[in-house]
Amino acid sequence: MRGEPSVPDTIPLRPDETLEDLQLGGLRILQKKQGFRYGMDSVLLADFVRMDAEDTFADFGTGTGILPLLIMGRGKGKICEAIECQSEFAEMAGRSMELNGLTERVRIHRADIRDSETILGRCSVDHVICNPPYGLPGRVLHSPSEASDIARNLDEEGLLPWFRAAHRILRGKGRLSLVFPAPRMLELMDLLQEAKLTPKRFRLVYPRVDKPANLVLIEAVKDGKPMLHPEPPLIVYEADGRMTAELRRIYHMEGEPE
Repeated sequence: MRGEPSVPDTIPLRPDETLEDLQLGGLRILQKKQGFRYGMDSVLLADFVRMDAEDTFADFGTGTGILPLLIMGRGKGKICEAIECQSEFAEMAGRSMELNGLTERVRIHRADIRDSETILGRCSVDHVICNPPYGLPGRVLHSPSEASDIARNLDEEGLLPWFRAAHRILRGKGRLSLVFPAPRMLELMDLLQEAKLTPKRFRLVYPRVDKPANLVLIEAVKDGKPMLHPEPPLIVYEADGRMTAELRRIYHMEGEPE
């Protein structure tokens, strides 16, 4: 964030919130000063997503609405159906959309992912995007904040219900794009195929060229034929700690001093 933008009187900034400039077409987002905040994984996913400007897409677990903002700021997608189970985050996401004049293009639904077919209808969207919780039940340290805990950790059923819900609401050959820890890539692909979402394209993310991959970006196609297309690796930082040229491109920083 570079500077603290002013807040219109119609969008009150609460004492525990901050307003951040996304440096992307004038878009801004409300976030909590403490607790769960969006990270680089959302930025990388928004860049990875292949989506036409006229597509309708759903965001599973939108949080405070970062992915719809980053994707639409890149000229992708026309309508977003954003689903968030936590009332506090859903309300903040709604205010961020109002702040950016996007309430007609981004509809926030305070609901469980499992209810997405009831809300949106079967075969109703072209694309589903998702930056899901990574934590496995019973194998993670819990946060003092219940909201952060829910945002970061899966429940006992894991991601399979999310993927089955995505399959139901996707149109024929629709796509699901998500980001996930690279060491669990095989587990993720098995779950996708169980839900009849065929992994088709992936990109591994490396924090540095001399470090193992820590994230994977994956695109799966509804009822697709098996054929996997690896993309070039994404290196985040040079050996001396500078951002790589690719990361600077993703953050729209090509013309700025390093």
